[in-house]
Amino acid sequence: MMARERRRRRRGAEESVVQEAPRAPAYIKRKIPHYSILSDHELSIIEENADTILEEVGIVFSEDQEALDILSSAGASIDGERVRFPRGMCRKIIQDSAPKEFTQHARNPERSVVIGGDNMVLVPAYGPPFVHSLDEGRRYATIEDFRNFVKLAYMSDNLHHSGGTICEPVDLPVNKRHFDMVYSHIKYSDKAFMGSVTAAERAQDSVNMAKIVFGDEFVDNNCVLISLINASSPMAFDATMLGALKVYARNNQATVVTPFIVAGAMAPVTAAGVAAQSLAEGLAGMALAQLIRPGAPVVYGNFVTAMSMKSGAPTFGTPEAGHMMNIAGALARRLGVPFRSGGGFNGAKMPDAQAGYEAANTMQATINSSVNFNLHTAGWLEGGLCMSYEKFVMDADQAGMMRVSVEGVDMTENGQAMDAIHEVGPQSHFLGCEHTKKNYKAAFYMSDVFDDNSFEQWVEDGSRDTAMIANEKYKKMLSEYELPPLDQAIDEALLAYIEERKDSFEDSNI
Repeated sequence: MMARERRRRRRGAEESVVQEAPRAPAYIKRKIPHYSILSDHELSIIEENADTILEEVGIVFSEDQEALDILSSAGASIDGERVRFPRGMCRKIIQDSAPKEFTQHARNPERSVVIGGDNMVLVPAYGPPFVHSLDEGRRYATIEDFRNFVKLAYMSDNLHHSGGTICEPVDLPVNKRHFDMVYSHIKYSDKAFMGSVTAAERAQDSVNMAKIVFGDEFVDNNCVLISLINASSPMAFDATMLGALKVYARNNQATVVTPFIVAGAMAPVTAAGVAAQSLAEGLAGMALAQLIRPGAPVVYGNFVTAMSMKSGAPTFGTPEAGHMMNIAGALARRLGVPFRSGGGFNGAKMPDAQAGYEAANTMQATINSSVNFNLHTAGWLEGGLCMSYEKFVMDADQAGMMRVSVEGVDMTENGQAMDAIHEVGPQSHFLGCEHTKKNYKAAFYMSDVFDDNSFEQWVEDGSRDTAMIANEKYKKMLSEYELPPLDQAIDEALLAYIEERKDSFEDSNI
């Protein structure tokens, strides 16, 4: 049964007796303690090591003279394209101006999210060129798939964000598909979304389209876009990412500066080594954003996984990757910026037991690491190469469990339930007591895709596994989808902008 169906309010006298499940929040407020596997002293060692990397080894800023000039003017040492930073320089720049938390506004104000602090925002997976379903198997993604996943994210109470490149619509030209993707986020959802980063001009198109929706002045003074800026680990940023970072920073929009690391290939094999290198890369990118526009929102991102030492392939859901994520989360809190990491990572080719175990391990590590912006929450398969319809629904269900976990324990008078204990007394049961009647709909998380019936009932219902149930669920969701309201004048202006821009240059697959 759909979550929206479960929360419909009863009418009449029953409404005063039965407590309905509360509406899912726009984002999660963490009420459980932060947890670090390292002591403050150990974290300070990693911070010192990161500063040593910045000071002695340096970070390459490829093919971007403007970035080199900005960093040089701020006091960095330039040697060709390699930049070395005086010890403590990047940290001071960031701490002097970067916000500890910020609001990303959605076009529906009720869907706006606060990123940072004790807040957690759960976001769909990002970037797969393939999609998978039980009906069609694995194939290249299309713009129709992209729209479908935007719709599913919009309909999910447990996902707080529309995401970015939910899947890569390979049926559209590379140099023009960003228009259709950004428009789809605006048209088919009213949640916050991500902008394009595959070229500086595509980032600017994203900003321009956001201005059509929100207005120029609002965009200049508020965050309405967030973007993923990956470092080219080890210890480098490429011109494409730097171009996008500069566009978003100048327009006061958020950048998630994320070292992309497979430990053992793009960084050392040890958690402490990965943490120091990742922090150095993140500090350099975030400092550049602050030099471009002080106060522009930045997020310290961390995408880290381990590597099979037998095959060289990335592995997911391992304890070492969980350690690396946890250390990075603690470093972000000490720096005073929001933290991005986590997701439903797995290397499975189908939504099977491997997918479930590996994703669950990463999700639990995500909670323990106090992630603020959890990209790749739902749909991830095959090491990020594939977006799965069934797993998207399964992961979104798990995201609801994550919310319950981090919201902690109810210690109100109702939560203590002493009235129920007094009413029932010894040697009876609580099924019919007033407290149970008032709380039963909201008392425990109810999964939409797990079967907890008897074996006999399960057989009678068709002996379906979880993926089969999820297959039926996503189809039902898409059949029941309704467009969120969008002002007609805004829609027409967006379409006119897209048509004019597309007509101004030829199609290309680069």
